[in-house]
Amino acid sequence: MKKLFSRRRRRELVVALGFLLPNFTGFLVFTIGPVLFSLVVSFSNWNLQRTVPFQWIGLANFRELLHSQEFWLYFINTGYLMLGMPLAIGGSLVLAILLSQNLRGIVVYRTLFYLPTFTSGVALMILWKALYNPDFGAINAVINGILTHLHLRELLGLFGLGDVTAPQWLLSTRNLLGVHVEEVRLTASQWGIGARDAIILMGIWTAIGGNNMLLYLAGITNIPQDLFEAAQLDGAGRWAMFRHVTWPQLAPTTFFIVVMSFIGGLQGGFEQARVMTGGGPAGTTTTLSYHIYTKAFEEFQIGYASAISWILFAIIFVVTLVNWKFGSKELSY
Repeated sequence: MKKLFSRRRRRELVVALGFLLPNFTGFLVFTIGPVLFSLVVSFSNWNLQRTVPFQWIGLANFRELLHSQEFWLYFINTGYLMLGMPLAIGGSLVLAILLSQNLRGIVVYRTLFYLPTFTSGVALMILWKALYNPDFGAINAVINGILTHLHLRELLGLFGLGDVTAPQWLLSTRNLLGVHVEEVRLTASQWGIGARDAIILMGIWTAIGGNNMLLYLAGITNIPQDLFEAAQLDGAGRWAMFRHVTWPQLAPTTFFIVVMSFIGGLQGGFEQARVMTGGGPAGTTTTLSYHIYTKAFEEFQIGYASAISWILFAIIFVVTLVNWKFGSKELSY
């Protein structure tokens, strides 16, 4: 009986492995294989243009990029584009609270707010690129209309602010922090609204009604109603119930959203740069992910691009560990 059972178990194992083999093979060939290959290649000077003979150069690529001001400027760009993350997460929470109300037609509103998520990202970026056009875009048309009809240019001129014009958006290197274009420092001459801020605004609009809203909505739905009833009996108002009931119960959801947002933010920026700005103006919208693309597929420096990829992986790994160490302490399951 034991021998028969063992034989049957082996047969079941063979059948299970047969079903798993295609997926496992694809994982090895298309995921693990390229990842390990990029790690090996990062220690070489492999260049598809063959301008230099192939050779193993050890950690030279890593030393070069860590001493490259270009790399740190693009790292700052990546971090700058993540500044809208708190607003996007907070907006998703507020929207989820509003959409959790038991109102007539609430399903329609939920669908409308989530609708942009179904739309192709490239299509949305092309639309926003047209909206940001400084000459005939809808956004500047509204801004110029407000400035003209309310006579704000004349009023602001009285305070010595000069001729106030609408932002140049994707054509401008200015930014709200005054980050210098070519150096890792701040400068007053670069203060304003430019391409980076335009991408942040678009990202906030896209993210507020996206997956984070659904996660918060699911989290709010799963909060026991007994907690709200007990808070009401204690005389708690809306703000008190949010602060002492809703927000603590949503801590695991918030923790997950923050961790995934950091990972996505550090990896992001490629689509926006590729479709909307080409990494410009003057490299101000070039993120680390787009930098990897240009080094690998435009300049054909495969070894150097692989080294950047692994540095980016190390940054994401460290940031995730920090989030996990300090964020998980506030969780209440």
